[in-house]
This record gives sequence, structure tokens and C-alpha cells, in this order.
Amino acid sequence: MILASASGAVAIIYVLVIIFEIAALWKVFNKADQPGWAAIVPIYNLYVLCRVAHRSGWWVLLFLIPIINIIVSLIVMIDLGKAFGKGTDSESVSGC
Repeated sequence: MILASASGAVAIIYVLVIIFEIAALWKVFNKADQPGWAAIVPIYNLYVLCRVAHRSGWWVLLFLIPIINIIVSLIVMIDLGKAFGKGTDSESVSGC
């Protein structure tokens, strides 16, 4: 009985995280003048994210390679911040 209720709680948390991710990506796309519905389409959302970050659409293929996708995600997220005018100077990264 405890296992069933624990798995139900995990499923609810999982769905809430997915909804949060979609809402956040939808907002990012709208801010970048891209269609918000692109956040729902699995591979297309990576393509749009790369385009917003001023990267080639071919970078989507790098997201499919294990381990490499972690590095690519960091690069795209940094470029996404730069696209919205948020720099990564050493002072903001180090916290000083």
C-alpha cells in the first residue's frame, strides 16, 4: 500500500515538473517572438531554442549524443542568456 501511494506521489510531481518546464519554455519562446506552442513539440522545441540562442539548427543533433548533450546544453543556455542581454562576465559568475 505504501509503495502504491509513493509511486502516485512521484507521478504527480513528475507531471507538475513537466507542466512547469512547458510553461517556462513557452514564456521564453514568446519573449523571443517565437510561437509558444513550439514548447510542446519534442524535437522542434530544441530547434527553436537553438535558433533563439543564435546557433545553427544542426546543434539539435548534438543534443542526441550522450555526454555531449550536457556540454551542448550549457553552451546553448549561456548563448540564450546572451540573446536576452544577460552577460556572463566573471563578476556575475563568481558571485563577487
